[in-house]
Amino acid sequence: MNLTINGTPHTFEAAADMPLLWVLRDILDIKGPKFGCGVAACGACTVLINGEPVRSCTYRVGDVEGEITTVEGLSEGNNLHAVQKAWLAHQVPQCGYCQSGQIMAAVALLNTTPNPSDADIDDAMTNLCRCGTYPKIKAAIKDAATALEANK
Repeated sequence: MNLTINGTPHTFEAAADMPLLWVLRDILDIKGPKFGCGVAACGACTVLINGEPVRSCTYRVGDVEGEITTVEGLSEGNNLHAVQKAWLAHQVPQCGYCQSGQIMAAVALLNTTPNPSDADIDDAMTNLCRCGTYPKIKAAIKDAATALEANK
């Protein structure tokens, strides 16, 4: 199989029905997406396929069409994405386990809704955080939106 992940082409052997998460983590050694629930409920495994958030723990690798972006692919060199910067500024992570999925969901939201309302954020951010950092996540998304708008 062939996939482009974070701008880099990869060739590997895998069954078409293997979850994308296992290809990323176990075959390609891309560790940003995490295994949380295995049923696409928690979002710790969220990646972007063509800019759309996908729960990779249940998404079959054989169904992938297009470019995959993981949290590792958001930064360009030492330049963090605006969402990553906002996450740090608001000290969003506590345990940190869900945060790569949270960040990817936030990036997807801001790609389609550059100035999200609280309701937009609530609707889009369905990833679970056991530490309850939702208020910080919402504040970070709003700051990232402002930063992205200022950089246009």
